Amino acid sequence: IAGFGYADGPHLMRRMQSGDALQLVRERDNPHDRRAVRIDWNGHKLGYVPRLRNPAIAQALDTGKTLHARIIDLDPSRGTYECVSIEIRSEP
Repeated sequence: IAGFGYADGPHLMRRMQSGDALQLVRERDNPHDRRAVRIDWNGHKLGYVPRLRNPAIAQALDTGKTLHARIIDLDPSRGTYECVSIEIRSEP
């Protein structure tokens, strides 16, 4: 999760669990990335889908597709940007 260390993520690690649902929020007016997709957990900003991976996700959200995201692994020993692994899926 890009920006995880600058958002609420590090303070929430102990409360998050594998399998928890995440919300994907499209930020069309983000001044740093016009394809920005924010990742939230229970109303808290965790960071963003990394820029290299967000074009397809942003396009799917822009065209009205329903995407589901969830935490698949938590490991604080992996460092700030790799400590939370997530999965994003579209509805069939």
